[in-house]
Amino acid sequence: MDLFLAAGATAVCLIAAIFAFRSIPEKKSNPCGCACSCCGAEAGGGGGRGSMAKANGEVAGKGKEKEAVVADRQVGGSMMEQLVPEITTHALSYLDYPSLCRLSMTNSSMRRAANDDNAWKALYHKDFTVEQDSVTPPNGWKSYYAATKAIVNLNSEFYNIIRERSLAAMSRFWLQADYVKCVHASGELFSGYTAVIHSWSLAFNWDHGGQGIAFQIRDVRARVLSDMAWVTMKAYVDIDSGPFHVTNIYEFHNGRWYMVHHHSSVMLGEGDLGLPNVFI
Repeated sequence: MDLFLAAGATAVCLIAAIFAFRSIPEKKSNPCGCACSCCGAEAGGGGGRGSMAKANGEVAGKGKEKEAVVADRQVGGSMMEQLVPEITTHALSYLDYPSLCRLSMTNSSMRRAANDDNAWKALYHKDFTVEQDSVTPPNGWKSYYAATKAIVNLNSEFYNIIRERSLAAMSRFWLQADYVKCVHASGELFSGYTAVIHSWSLAFNWDHGGQGIAFQIRDVRARVLSDMAWVTMKAYVDIDSGPFHVTNIYEFHNGRWYMVHHHSSVMLGEGDLGLPNVFI
């Protein structure tokens, strides 16, 4: 009886083992040739493998799309850099000073293009003079352009003071130093701050029919160094008469520019002995 029971138990165990062995799904080779198992995919009737392929496809598609976007951005961002430098400089030369400054604040590529030294050199030549083509500004042409523009604006302020006959403004305009000098068109030299301001007081009180004097400034040329600058120009009191040749010298002192020298001389025509105007 015991022998019969043992044999029966052995047979049941053998049958259970055979059944369990047959229930294990057969491994199939992975189409991709890798060592990973696709059993889960087979158990789902092939849906798992299809889903995985679909997911891989979506990831690959998104990856390619992202790469394309990045490539487009790179191409667009470096468009200015891909141009021949001479073309870039020529294109930017059509912009004025404020526009070029605004362009430099758009993005990194435009900032590099707008800060190009050749572009600022071309703008300087367009707005001021080509006489300083051989100059090498220590801080670049952008900085030199800004410094020149500041001096030219200051020089224009000087002539606005003359038009308005403002002695108070003229007193603030000059550096209070003993070495300042002023030579009016009359040829008289005034040396020292007190004498110079007194000369302008006389000029402003000079009777001119109660009217402010009208004149034009042309051919303005400026040269700026670290703490000195000079401006040459021609001043016309009457467009039909010869010009006055004027030189103004400025000194940078305590954070601002001051005038330290003014020299005006009339360019007389042949046989012309006209009285020069003391205002200029």
